[in-house]
Amino acid sequence: MDFIKSQRQKEERAAVLKQHFFTAQSRQEEATLIMTQDRSPTEEVMKLAAIALSLNVRLRSSDMPVDMQERALRYARSFLDDPSISSAPKHRPNPTLLARALKKEFDSVYGVAWHCVAGKSFGSFVTHSPGGFMYFSIDSLFIVLFKTEVKMVTELEPSSQIS
Repeated sequence: MDFIKSQRQKEERAAVLKQHFFTAQSRQEEATLIMTQDRSPTEEVMKLAAIALSLNVRLRSSDMPVDMQERALRYARSFLDDPSISSAPKHRPNPTLLARALKKEFDSVYGVAWHCVAGKSFGSFVTHSPGGFMYFSIDSLFIVLFKTEVKMVTELEPSSQIS
């Protein structure tokens, strides 16, 4: 009986979230949220911490769902560990190639307007979409990954038209 009540509460919670927060463009995020409702936030964070430790990655700041963070950490680590990038045993990672690869990966999986900055020394101040920011480091390389909102322009505003 408790299981049925608990299941009904989860379904009601999912319906409320769907009604208020999701659009047709975010169906993937909706599915991820519903699938992860069975796990507590603490479990999610602990899992991510264990993954970061196993990959030798340090998560510095984030406003992003855990599954997206995990994808970024795993992708960046596998990219840097890929022997085809450099044949030298102690190769120096190319931050530009990493930034481009991570940006393209997130553009293809989570939609366009992702940006990535990678390097050993840089400053940044960015505006990002809610749930679309991550700052982490691998070895001595620092990575900022963030998403911005893109709006399609359908017609020119009167003040911007050329007379």
